[in-house]
Amino acid sequence: MGSVASAAVPPPPQSAPPQVGAPPYGPGLAGILPPRPEGEEKKEEKVDYLNLPCPVPFEEIQREALMSLKPELFEGLRFDFTKGLNQKFSLSHSVFMGSLEVPAQAAETIKVPTAHYEFGANFLDPKLMLIGRVMTDGRLNARVKCDLTDNLTLKVNAQLTQEAHYSQGMFNFDYKGSDYRAQFQIGNNAFYGANYIQSVTPNLSMGTEMFWLGHQRKSGIGFASRYNTDKMVGTLQVASTGIVALSYVQKISEKVSLASDFMYNHMSRDVTASFGYDYLLRQCRLRGKIDSNGVVAAYLEERLNMGVNFLLSAEIDHCKKNYKFGFGMTVGE
Repeated sequence: MGSVASAAVPPPPQSAPPQVGAPPYGPGLAGILPPRPEGEEKKEEKVDYLNLPCPVPFEEIQREALMSLKPELFEGLRFDFTKGLNQKFSLSHSVFMGSLEVPAQAAETIKVPTAHYEFGANFLDPKLMLIGRVMTDGRLNARVKCDLTDNLTLKVNAQLTQEAHYSQGMFNFDYKGSDYRAQFQIGNNAFYGANYIQSVTPNLSMGTEMFWLGHQRKSGIGFASRYNTDKMVGTLQVASTGIVALSYVQKISEKVSLASDFMYNHMSRDVTASFGYDYLLRQCRLRGKIDSNGVVAAYLEERLNMGVNFLLSAEIDHCKKNYKFGFGMTVGE
C-alpha cells in the first residue's frame, strides 16, 4: 500500500531557475519602461567650491521680494524733473503736495496737509557717486558711494535737520571677496554693526549680523540664508530681537513674477503675511500686494514717451479707514 500511494502522487513541478540580474521583487519600473537610449544619460554637474559666486549684500537679501511688495507708494501729487548737464552731472527738482500721517492712539488715521519742494544734485561716476537733496523745511540728505579699491567700498548716508537730536549719519565699509562679503557700520548715537555673508553652494548663501546701540544699551544678533535659482528666490532671516522673516519669489516668466513674505514678531506677537506681483509690460510696469491685515496696494508706472513716465499709486486699508491715492509724473532719465 505504501508503494502504491507513493506512486499515485505526482512529483512537485520543478521551479524555473532565476534569471541573472532579475530584481528579487518582480521586474519593477526598470523592466516595464523602455531602455534609455545611449548618450542620454544625465551627467552630474561637478560643483567647483573653490570658485563660488559672490553673494548679494546682507541688507539686499530680500531685494526681489521688496521690489514687488514694497513699491514707492505715495498720496497726493508728485512731480519729478531731472536735467542732465553732462554724462556725469545732473540736477533734479521735485514737488510734492499731499498729506502727512500723524501718530495717534485712535483707530482712525489722522492726516495733516503738507507740501514741499526738493532740489537735488547728482554726480555719477563708475567709482564715485554723490547725491544731495535740500528741502524747503531745511532738511539736507546726502549719499556717498566711493570705491576705495577694487574690493573695498565706502558708503555714507547723512541727514541734517534743524531739530535737535534728529540728525543722522551712517558710515558703511563694504569688502567684497571672491565668494563672501563683509560689512562694518558706524553711526551716530554710538551705533556699531557688522555682518558677514558667504556662498555655501552656487545657489545658497548664509550669513550673520551683529549690532550694538550704545545710547540705548541694546545689542542683537541675526542669521540669514538665501537660496536662488533662475526661477525662484527664497530667503530666511532670524534675529535675537524676536523677528522671523521669510520671503519667496517665483519668476513665472521674464515679465511676470510673484512674491510672498511672512513676518513674526515674538515680542509683540504680531504676525503679518503678504502676497504681491510684478508685471512688466511693453510700455508699463504694474506692481501690487495684499496682506493679512486687509491692506491692498497697487503701483503703476506708464511710459508715455522717452524719458516721460506717468505714475499711479493706491493703497486701501479698510480696518483703519485709511485710503491713499496719488498720481504723478517723472520727466528725465
